[in-house]
Amino acid sequence: MPVSPKFKKAFVILIFISLAAIFWLSLFLLDFSHRQKTIYGVTFSQKYANELGLDWQKTYLAILDDLKVKNLRLVAYWDQIEGSIDNFNFTDLDWQINQAASRGTAITLAVGRRVPRWPECHDPVWLKNLAPLAVSEHELNFVKTVIERYKGNSAIKFWQIENEPLLRWFGECPKPSRAFLEQEINLAKSLDSRPIIITDSGELSSWQAAGGLADILGTTLYRIVWNPYSGFWDYFFVPPAFYHYKAEITKFFHKNLKAVIVTELQMEPWTMGKPMAELSLADQQKSFDLKRFKDNVNYVTRAGFSEVYLWGVEYWYWLKEKGHPEIWQEAEKLWP
Repeated sequence: MPVSPKFKKAFVILIFISLAAIFWLSLFLLDFSHRQKTIYGVTFSQKYANELGLDWQKTYLAILDDLKVKNLRLVAYWDQIEGSIDNFNFTDLDWQINQAASRGTAITLAVGRRVPRWPECHDPVWLKNLAPLAVSEHELNFVKTVIERYKGNSAIKFWQIENEPLLRWFGECPKPSRAFLEQEINLAKSLDSRPIIITDSGELSSWQAAGGLADILGTTLYRIVWNPYSGFWDYFFVPPAFYHYKAEITKFFHKNLKAVIVTELQMEPWTMGKPMAELSLADQQKSFDLKRFKDNVNYVTRAGFSEVYLWGVEYWYWLKEKGHPEIWQEAEKLWP
């Protein structure tokens, strides 16, 4: 009995899909943790600690002295530092940097208009009345002022210019401008020789645009996300090897890159559009708990990244203060 052309075509497609599925599933077996030791750090946000109702200085010192973190990403928030035009107040950031430096902690300092934590762009109130060109001029002046203030501090390891600056859809920010980002990077390089980190989304970007601008590419790595249309979305189908090979391909095409690191590993719940303090513990645990903490550490280690900054250290401390110290205690194992 002759086989119809349609049957042959369907059979070939089925074979192709089956082979692709077998190949993809085989990626879950790969483990690149033996390639190099993973160095862990955290991102600290004074703003987020305040949002959680914490004593931000007490929280910060606990991160340094109890967790004994030795790699730290700090944030120069424009609205906190330049409350009025050309009037700069570095009191809080000076304190953070000095406390870390006195303990031998290496610092990545994020600076720019768009930096870590919602709403992403942290604009001074006086900015809204200015024309776009004037905004750009003031932003460049802010970046220049921050770098010049701290470039003599040996604790600064990297400068991070902006945060996910080419990501269009997330945050309350103006449309991204690659040309202006290049201006900021060139300014930073003219002021100091330390490497420049440019960050990008791990799941929503190819990394190629950001990779072409950076000395070091920093990526986010999220395992479960939420949006108001579809609810929670779990990336259970993405193997650690995906990020490993994505990094290798990016380094292959961009010889300027010294490294690809994780600057934001999801280590706190997705808040579903609400402040964290308004979520019940049960709601928090829908997207993050102690098991996910352990799983995410294992996942990023298997991906073989040399350096990983965990996101949510303020949340761990907040939980501990509320009588749930389990995640904080688990985190202590990362910095023995």
